[in-house]
Amino acid sequence: MSTEHLRGRFKKDTDKVVARYIASIPFDHRLYRQDIAGSIAHARMLGKQGIILQSEADAIIAGLISIREEIEQGRLQFKVELEDIHMNVEARLIEKIGDVGGKLHTARSRNDQVALDLRIFCKEAIAETIRRLKELQSALLDTAEANRDVIMPGYTHLQRAQPVLLAHHLLAYFEMLQRDVLRFKDCLVRTDVMPLGSGALAGVPYPIDRDFVAHQLGFSRISQNSIDAVSDRDFVIEYLAAASTAMMHLSRLGEELVLWSTEEFGYVDINESFASASSIMPQKRNPDTAELARGKTGRVYGHLLGFLTAMKGLPLSYNRDLQEDKEGLFDTVDTLHSTLEVFTGMVRTVKVNAERAGQAVDGGYLLATDLADYLVMKGLPFRQAHAIVGKLVSCAAGNGQDLSRLHLEDYRRFSDLFTVDVLDITAKASVAARSVLGGTAPEQVQAQMARAREAVRDV
Repeated sequence: MSTEHLRGRFKKDTDKVVARYIASIPFDHRLYRQDIAGSIAHARMLGKQGIILQSEADAIIAGLISIREEIEQGRLQFKVELEDIHMNVEARLIEKIGDVGGKLHTARSRNDQVALDLRIFCKEAIAETIRRLKELQSALLDTAEANRDVIMPGYTHLQRAQPVLLAHHLLAYFEMLQRDVLRFKDCLVRTDVMPLGSGALAGVPYPIDRDFVAHQLGFSRISQNSIDAVSDRDFVIEYLAAASTAMMHLSRLGEELVLWSTEEFGYVDINESFASASSIMPQKRNPDTAELARGKTGRVYGHLLGFLTAMKGLPLSYNRDLQEDKEGLFDTVDTLHSTLEVFTGMVRTVKVNAERAGQAVDGGYLLATDLADYLVMKGLPFRQAHAIVGKLVSCAAGNGQDLSRLHLEDYRRFSDLFTVDVLDITAKASVAARSVLGGTAPEQVQAQMARAREAVRDV
């Protein structure tokens, strides 16, 4: 069997080059489980509704289950000339049970069939994506908890800015990933729509039961417009967009791990299991996992932009351009899932150098804002306090001194408001002072972690 039986009005066979060009089986074979699940539900409905005999439906279902086993055992060879997974399964079904297998396609089209398969795939992918996001969130929480007392420089413009708890910094990535979780959950709402029964574009002239099929396949809603149902790929675009945002977050985390693991920073050591060696320099331990995540982020962006471009000029309803929905989607799912998996392991095994982080906090001017706040507490307007501390820092830097080496008389050269208690301003005191909701004070960070643990447990 080939697709030539579909070319009744044609006088010429499909050119072999064209057949290879239009075939999607090299990549859409991945949808075999979803395709067979949809076909089993459809066959049950056809039998229940009396559209085909119940004995025919039973034979079709048994044949489909057998085909699924053949595929999983690697015993079924897919044929390019059959174009796609749908025709490969149908052809094998007819081989196994005879012409009755051809009745499976009653009351459906490849247009609504592929829309169904892809929606089932995306629903499953979303569930797995959320699971992996939560695993990485748990790893971040565990690492934050294990290093809850570590103080490090917080940065703006990649310049040391103010002291923060390392746990607070890591929780920022937890929040990013939590938004990703919510985005994928929201994407699921619009993915969870059952399109089968839309036919090629106009619906079907059979007494089908769409509610039955939706229930069989675990869909919560049914598409309301057959033209839209076969041509809608918004759910694919939404997954690609949510995945792009998630990869951006992972890329940012990867970039910081790359920086922090350099000798110049030295805040962390990435476990050897997640690093690689240099081919020529024996001393090197390269953070290739984190670097690759940065590179793969651009690849995922490309899939989003590519499919948006493919969709932008399509008239209703189905067009073969929609075949371009799968390769980029499959690669995006694989890329995001593998990146989440390796980042979870990398974060869990990273070793924090608390001493080096502490040296970076103590050896500069990170307490300058605290000094300005100190003067404000003494009654000085903040802008005047800012100017005074700016001059103090400029003078200290010119003399090669950091704030930890200044004495009371050094402070009083710039303002009589400085008294001996100014020497009590330390990194630990600075962190503790910021006890506002969302702040870096230890009790606030502990509260953040408790809320985060609840969020991870929330299904």
